Amino acid sequence: MAAPGFLSETPDDPELAAARAEPLRAPPSRGQWILGAVIGVCLLAYPLVFDQPYQQHVLIMIFIYALMAQGWNVLAGYCGQISLGQAVFFGIGAYSAAFLFSNFQISPWLGMAVGVVVSMVVALLIGIPTFRLKGHYFAIATLVIGEIAQTVFINWEYVGGATGIWIPIEWDAPWFAFQFHDSKLPYYYIGLGFLALACLCVYWLERSRTGLYFRAIREEPEAASSLGTDVTRYKLIAIMVSAAFTSVAGSLFTQYILVIDPETVFPLILSILVVLMTMMGGVGTLWGPIIGTAVLFPLSEMTRIYFGGSGGAEDLMIYGALILLISVFYPRGLIGLVHKVMGRGSHA
Repeated sequence: MAAPGFLSETPDDPELAAARAEPLRAPPSRGQWILGAVIGVCLLAYPLVFDQPYQQHVLIMIFIYALMAQGWNVLAGYCGQISLGQAVFFGIGAYSAAFLFSNFQISPWLGMAVGVVVSMVVALLIGIPTFRLKGHYFAIATLVIGEIAQTVFINWEYVGGATGIWIPIEWDAPWFAFQFHDSKLPYYYIGLGFLALACLCVYWLERSRTGLYFRAIREEPEAASSLGTDVTRYKLIAIMVSAAFTSVAGSLFTQYILVIDPETVFPLILSILVVLMTMMGGVGTLWGPIIGTAVLFPLSEMTRIYFGGSGGAEDLMIYGALILLISVFYPRGLIGLVHKVMGRGSHA
């Protein structure tokens, strides 16, 4: 017998059956499909129209950072767990591909897969103890773990120590070695493909029951737990998915620049930059991380050009000012502005 206040789940209840049959989120409208198709065609045609190396380089880096931002978005935007240690998974993916190819001539494609597995295991080991913490305590814990990881790799001579790894140049088997020296087109389309795959995964996730549990945990974890949701289990799923996306981004970055060191792939600023990109675009949305990355990375390049070096603190000052303005006028991020311009208020 059902407890007072709860619906009894009888197989003959047509209202309950109809409610279960309803989609968790509204399907995309015809206009959204058309807009998505237009964007897809433009991205496919971009390197054919803009054939200069630097013009393609900017988009390649946007794809890599957007993939990383999409990973952080799964953990923080959908599940509500603010992590400041995403660089750990980025570095693991980078070192897995670089180390295995440099020392054992194992294809970076396989190294990428190894990096994903290792990152997911590390995410599990991180999540089991740290998910006992809540709010800013969890964020601080992940920040400390990120700093520890960087220190470990700086002092780990077997993987190059502070010097890092210089990947051997391979000319004869570009696809096996994941090295393309004559053109950036392969890097462009590979990066675009992985980002598209990540977006499809997030699109499915936010319309699945797992995504529904994520949002319940984000909004009211105690209430979700009281209704029988295994909160820790779904948090672990979120951090493992996040780690997988971020690890792939690290492997792509490694094969693109062909040299890595702990200061490049494990820095705290990398984790913070990904947070800023996602917040600027709109957390907990499909397109937010991509929009934020498409704005902030070119901005970073401009500050590097105009202020010299890496931009120093000027780029962070500009980022902070933009985040402040967007937080005040568009709390949902730039995706909120996009919705306003398009004349609708539904979530991406």
